[in-house]
Amino acid sequence: MMLKSVTESFAGMIHGLKVNHLTDGIIRRSKRMILDSLGVGFLGTGTEVFHKVTQYSKIYSSNTSSTVWGRPDFRLPPTYAAFVNGVAVHSMDFDDTWHPATHPSGAVLPVLTALSEALPQTPKFSGLDLLLAFNVGIEVQGRLMHFSKEAKDIPKRFHPPSVVGTLGSAAAASKFLGLSLTKCREALAIAVSHAGAPIANAATQTKPLHIGNAAKHGMEATFLAMLGLQGNKQILDLGSGFGAFYANYSPEDLPSLDSHIWLLDQQDVAFKSFPAHLATHWVADAAAAVRKHLVTPERALFPADHIERIVLRIPDVQYVNRPFPDSEHEARHSFQYVACASLLDGSITVPSFHSQQVNRPQVRELLKKVKLEHPPDNPPSFDTLYCEISITLKDGTTFTERSDTFYGHWRKPLSQEDLRNKFRANASKMLCRDTVESLITVVEKLEDLEDCSVLTRLLKGPSVQDEASKLSSMSSFDHTTLPRFTNI
Repeated sequence: MMLKSVTESFAGMIHGLKVNHLTDGIIRRSKRMILDSLGVGFLGTGTEVFHKVTQYSKIYSSNTSSTVWGRPDFRLPPTYAAFVNGVAVHSMDFDDTWHPATHPSGAVLPVLTALSEALPQTPKFSGLDLLLAFNVGIEVQGRLMHFSKEAKDIPKRFHPPSVVGTLGSAAAASKFLGLSLTKCREALAIAVSHAGAPIANAATQTKPLHIGNAAKHGMEATFLAMLGLQGNKQILDLGSGFGAFYANYSPEDLPSLDSHIWLLDQQDVAFKSFPAHLATHWVADAAAAVRKHLVTPERALFPADHIERIVLRIPDVQYVNRPFPDSEHEARHSFQYVACASLLDGSITVPSFHSQQVNRPQVRELLKKVKLEHPPDNPPSFDTLYCEISITLKDGTTFTERSDTFYGHWRKPLSQEDLRNKFRANASKMLCRDTVESLITVVEKLEDLEDCSVLTRLLKGPSVQDEASKLSSMSSFDHTTLPRFTNI
């Protein structure tokens, strides 16, 4: 008797998981991920990279179309709607982060909102249909990353969402559209040939395309599988297949569905309070703590001129080691910049990464004083890393503080109210207050939604006349601040 392949066990999981497999914990956590992803996606529609990809995508048209979030008069074929909405989600590096390291939601949610709107379905797609497919897409990503020790660390070669996100997108689309087990397997095989983007494009405008492409390519793989296109039936079993992306790749068959335990039940995601690489959140937390020694009621301004040196003890993550960032995207991936901005300003917000903030003379002078150290007990893992910051004054006095866990990490999760407030701050850049509050209500009761068109109508955003009045606010992010979250 021929043993079942790993690839077939994944296809069996995608095909076989049902709504009754969803747990209360999974539903609660995934609704938080969906709300956060929609919020950062709406905020991302005001970015330059989003503008560029929407201009490019306008060359494509189809009789079948889906909404571009926040743009009621702009529709695209489903694959390209998923692409631009996926880019929006990651355009500011503000989306959720998981362990092993990836951004799981942005490659999956835009696929499902596009499909739920574009394809005729009787009965209609329900909120539970969306939650199931979303969680299947998340689960596939997590399971694949557990097959490699390399995947457990902050990446050095491939950007994970471009790899596992592409397969998560294909899995979610396959589940949503009810593909057979065989076609689920083919969709995974096709998706592997669409996967992969180098980490060297981090800190550039191209990085958000990794998630947009993952969403688009996973959907394309599913459509091609539906048309009968075939791939390698053991694509997930082979070192020359999916294993090409990860060292020490050691795949295993999945447990039977009777004993299925969702990875998201065991490992929650982190939600960011400001738009930058997750590792910088430990830096901001430690900097805020050490700043309290230097800014007092008697001395209201940070004494930058009195600083001799700043030492950051953090993991060795080369693509977040940027001593003098030249752009907003580089600043989002700079331990040094986040430390200096936090020390000078007291907090990090959306406008902290605008060019006029990044290039301030005070910031440039302070950056010259920053040194990095990489203690051997501080490996590059989002589950274990810490940041210790020491500031030495010119008189020899040294202050040291350390952050082991920041507010928003899975060990110290955002409260539901703070998550709502983050969504409100982000989504209100494109949506009126009533629509923002309606979206919160719909997402928080998504399992009770009978027709997903209720959700997609809200995602369209303002009317034509309302959009005209919003144009000025899209270019005024300098005055935008997120609420400061209460540490609990």
